[in-house]
Amino acid sequence: MQVETNMDSCLTKKTDHRILLPDGWPAPRGYSHAIAASGRLLVLGGQIGITPQGDMRDGFVAQCEQALQNICCLLETAGAMPEHLVRMTWFVTDIAVYNASLRPLGAVYRQTMGRHYPVMSLVQVGRLVEPGAIVEIEATAVIP
Repeated sequence: MQVETNMDSCLTKKTDHRILLPDGWPAPRGYSHAIAASGRLLVLGGQIGITPQGDMRDGFVAQCEQALQNICCLLETAGAMPEHLVRMTWFVTDIAVYNASLRPLGAVYRQTMGRHYPVMSLVQVGRLVEPGAIVEIEATAVIP
């Protein structure tokens, strides 16, 4: 599957990543079950809601937005774009807050990452290392 978008984010390139959906499986919403890709592997450590100036953003959606912006910045530094992402793992401290924030979180995700939905996992954790952090996102990309 080739992906191309003109979203107002850092998305502009095409990829040859193939989103896989076995026959009979329902289409997922907001993520993919599997992606086949080849190229240079880029592994990003967990990103939290801290700005480049070192300030922690307030609130769940704001921290998610900053973490996604940090991921975009790292991707750009490596010559990659969000559509090169093949996996994201989200760590949240409160799954109820995540569920209550789905609509604004979806809008922030699409604004920052476009309509590319890699394989994703979501895990609730008791605490994150950085004081005040309530979300951390790890990401893996494959750059053609």
